[in-house]
Amino acid sequence: MSRARRSPPAPLERPPRPPGRVLDAHLHLLDRQVLDVDGVPVCTVDDIEVLGAGLGEPGTGAGRGGPGQGADNSENDGAAYVAALLTGPVLGTRIFGGSPPADRWKRIPWSDVADVGTALRLGVRGEHLDVTWQERWFRDHVIARIPGGRRAAD
Repeated sequence: MSRARRSPPAPLERPPRPPGRVLDAHLHLLDRQVLDVDGVPVCTVDDIEVLGAGLGEPGTGAGRGGPGQGADNSENDGAAYVAALLTGPVLGTRIFGGSPPADRWKRIPWSDVADVGTALRLGVRGEHLDVTWQERWFRDHVIARIPGGRRAAD
């Protein structure tokens, strides 16, 4: 009996790439410094809020950070996308484990991000973001009381 020779299987087609830039969260986003439109440091990225691909309903948030105010992305086709950069009190959780409660995270909407490089650049001024409230409070209530504290350095 002769065996019929099988032809090699046809190579599989690559699935189409989702629109937009593909980022590796660990390499491109986490622990990166965030700069505002003027180049002033705002914060560092401690976590990200990811939506889509079964991770939650668009606009409700369901990344590691929990419920949030992620932007609606109805044209997404179900692919995962970054909804927000998260920053907050993570020192204790990095030492002892766990994660901070969802309401302790400060969110910067992904729509405010203008460029991803060695640092993330925002398209807005940092002084209007919620993540800088501690610095504004310290500037207005402590530094302003020091003689000469209201003037810029010469």
